[in-house]
Amino acid sequence: MIIKQSSNVLRKKRHLRLRKIIIGTITRPRLNIFRSNKFIYVQLIDDNAQNTLCSVHSKETNVIGSNIKAAQAVGTLIAQKALALGIKNIVFDRSGYLYHGKIKALAEACRQSGLQF
Repeated sequence: MIIKQSSNVLRKKRHLRLRKIIIGTITRPRLNIFRSNKFIYVQLIDDNAQNTLCSVHSKETNVIGSNIKAAQAVGTLIAQKALALGIKNIVFDRSGYLYHGKIKALAEACRQSGLQF
């Protein structure tokens, strides 16, 4: 009998595979994304010091839900906070999610707000 793995298990496998390569530093932190059914969470992480530099979630925005508009709002907020800290270059960690929809909208909003990756 073939047992199908859940999509979250497969996402976690992809995430672990990506984390072997992606490392954030203080000059170029890692932009980590977590997407739940209701909210989107984003963090800038310095992996060398194991420190979260700043974080934003969709609860902080005026947009309700976990949709593309919320992802764009979160992307602009994290870019504003990063630029306030003097961070322009980041490493984009999509956390095993496909680069499509909400993740793509968040990345494009970050780029439009001035972050480079």
